[in-house]
Amino acid sequence: MKPTPLDEYPLHQAPLPIARAATSDRNFYDRCYFLAHDRTREIALITGLGTYPHLGVVDAFALVRRGNTHYSVKFSDALDTRGLDQRVGPYRIEVVDPLQRIRLICDAADLGVGFDLTWEGSFPAVMEQSHLMLSGPKVTLDASRFAQLGTWSGRLVVDGTEVDVDPGTWLGTRDRSWGIRPVGEAIPAGRPLEDPHEGLWWLYVPLRFDDFALIVIVQETPDGYRTLNDATRVFPDGRVEQLGWPRIEIDYGSGTRVPTGARLYCTTPDGKPLTVEVESLGGIPLHVGAGYGGDPDWTHGTWHGREWSRADRYDMSDPANAGRVPWGVVDHPARATCDGQVGWGLFEHASIGRHDPSGFADFGSVAP
Repeated sequence: MKPTPLDEYPLHQAPLPIARAATSDRNFYDRCYFLAHDRTREIALITGLGTYPHLGVVDAFALVRRGNTHYSVKFSDALDTRGLDQRVGPYRIEVVDPLQRIRLICDAADLGVGFDLTWEGSFPAVMEQSHLMLSGPKVTLDASRFAQLGTWSGRLVVDGTEVDVDPGTWLGTRDRSWGIRPVGEAIPAGRPLEDPHEGLWWLYVPLRFDDFALIVIVQETPDGYRTLNDATRVFPDGRVEQLGWPRIEIDYGSGTRVPTGARLYCTTPDGKPLTVEVESLGGIPLHVGAGYGGDPDWTHGTWHGREWSRADRYDMSDPANAGRVPWGVVDHPARATCDGQVGWGLFEHASIGRHDPSGFADFGSVAP
């Protein structure tokens, strides 16, 4: 095995060249995610790039919601070496100032989505708790991730229309994660060690306010047992405080599991209550055009040949597309209030199958 450019830097975490991950798991990945929105219900962008060293693939996507239409572009190519260059086809990410300023470029306006955008962190990046999921003794997800709240500037082109992205209006969130998670082509399942179809309940809410940012992550099993709990508040000077064991109340539209808002009841280190009211500004399903969670159109890490690209347009008022929404994770640009301040960010949620605390007995259960 040949050395790669990264081997020139003091980055090693194991007695291996960078081209070899410390694990041989085929599902090893390294991926980033970005959300940008203008605080309205009309337009929002989610985008990201991922590398999959053991699958030999690098890919990226961009998905814009504009009204009821979602515009999606995807790019994929061979990953020949691991390096500092984050690029696939017309899509690239430039780290201008690590953990502070990132430039994203997508020269694909002819496919429906193009942009030249710069991210500026408003608060320090925060390392989240490690995320581990098992099926019996088998690891299905083992990942680390950091998150950050910030602003956007530049330009966005959607279906031929150029949008000025002003940092006074355009806000968002980003994260970078790496480790093991299901990616690429499906592998034979073998004998299931646990019932994988009983239910999934997930909540991820990074929000920014004038004086602080909040990041709340909760995952529960169908009986309500909490397998992941991470609630933190970060201040501009880098101070981070834990906010206890949040109690969660989610409002769903009647006859659905589409969330319209939520209340997060947190506790500061001195024991004082801190309540966060969250309002959805419209959802973007990650499994309809963004490659997450069994997206039938395209999935992260899959091999399509060199220099592959695809563009899709989804009318979310079409029952065929709307019917897919309940079966995966949905990202909602969000407005929030906390401690007398108005904030903005992401309200990411999935409630699929049984979840006893919500009163959902099975996959067919909906809110009254």
